[in-house]
Amino acid sequence: MSEPLVTTPLRDRAQHALGDRFLHEALDIATTKFIGLRREAFGNFPEGEALRDRARAIKEAALQRLDEHLERLVDNVERLGGHVHFATTAAEARDIILAIARRTGARMAVKSKSMATEEIHLNEALEAAGVTPVETDLGEYIIQLAHERPSHIIAPAIHKTKGQVAELFARELGREVAADPEVLTRIARAELREKFLQADLGITGANFAVAETGTVVLVTNEGNGRMVTSLPRVHVAVMGVEKVVPSMTDLMVFLSVLAKSATGQKLSVYTTLVQGPRRPGELEGPDEFHLVLLDNGRIAQLGGTLREALYCLRCGACLNVCPVYRQIGGHAYGYTYPGPIGILLTAMLNGPRSVKELSHASSLCGACADACPVRIDIPRMLIELRKEVDEQKIAPWPERVAFRALAWLLRHPGLYRAAARIGRAAQRPFVRDGRIPALPSVAGAWTRTRDLPPVAARTFQERWPALEREAR
Repeated sequence: MSEPLVTTPLRDRAQHALGDRFLHEALDIATTKFIGLRREAFGNFPEGEALRDRARAIKEAALQRLDEHLERLVDNVERLGGHVHFATTAAEARDIILAIARRTGARMAVKSKSMATEEIHLNEALEAAGVTPVETDLGEYIIQLAHERPSHIIAPAIHKTKGQVAELFARELGREVAADPEVLTRIARAELREKFLQADLGITGANFAVAETGTVVLVTNEGNGRMVTSLPRVHVAVMGVEKVVPSMTDLMVFLSVLAKSATGQKLSVYTTLVQGPRRPGELEGPDEFHLVLLDNGRIAQLGGTLREALYCLRCGACLNVCPVYRQIGGHAYGYTYPGPIGILLTAMLNGPRSVKELSHASSLCGACADACPVRIDIPRMLIELRKEVDEQKIAPWPERVAFRALAWLLRHPGLYRAAARIGRAAQRPFVRDGRIPALPSVAGAWTRTRDLPPVAARTFQERWPALEREAR
């Protein structure tokens, strides 16, 4: 289990984000671009919808036989000379990696492509053990310099404008630079090049692992992943157990939909296939390869309400289309994984108590389910989470009472009609220009950041007789 990254209430975090002009500028530019590129990519790919269905079916079939696929993966990785470790918790995963670092005398670790290491808070553990972690993905490098956490699954620095990045480089690297992406990238490349050569340990995540071949797959756009996996003496890959796929044929399906959903590309620039350590006669590669299979609450959900969340490919498409994420960004969610899927993953990793506020941080509009490359029904699971939070009495008692009262009212049509008439009369002092901009007392929390539509002058049931006569 991982600790929350912030301790202030969600309401306060969201309020702060809503007032951040630079955050809104950065989010609007990036998410709008991603949405357009994804729409174009699937629009030019007629087979896309069928492949989404196929990818979902493969995920479900793999989960049904997860133990068999993991055993086969372990056998093949070890056959190729690698070492496999199973971590039940985040603490166990950290301990495994720290033990490898100590045994091999590592003083510096270069990292690439890994939300899983963020999940287990690996960087802090490495620093405490005297190992310097260096993020080599450009976005991760930026937020490491800023001493922040990723705010997006695939674009960790999405919340920063190019001007803010230029100011950050000037402050942290001691040089004035133009707010030009190409210039900033060149500077980062020059800074990182030496690190690749100095590092003793390379740490990555894994987009997939193929059971039939023992292959760990990394999908990147910058090329740094290949240097992390080949230049240091030791390579450690950290992978959630749900990332295993049965065959190379299945992998091709996921590669076909992943990049299109994430960045609107036909394929990512680099698809790296790693098979164990360097073998005799090979010119590059690590002396040792270690695969850390991370459970951390995943296996318990094979028969749980959040099972579908295990389908997630970490493409970030649901974040880009989410109206809540697009307003408050990733840091307001407070845990490692932001956005709609992040709420489910947080509940999976930390239990329902961790999402007593977050479970309501969604409009349930369904845009996330439409965008998901494996059609995860995120809104349904969010509703189930809200139910669980209520039934376990995790939600505040006023919230539980209010929803129970509403449920009781909805089951009694006569009382519901009477309540509509009462509400119509009671709202009159508060209606302005067809909206309710402010309510008194505790109800004011609802209107502090939104207007409410008033109760209609005539309900649909009251209008129905007239509509029926007009239709005749």
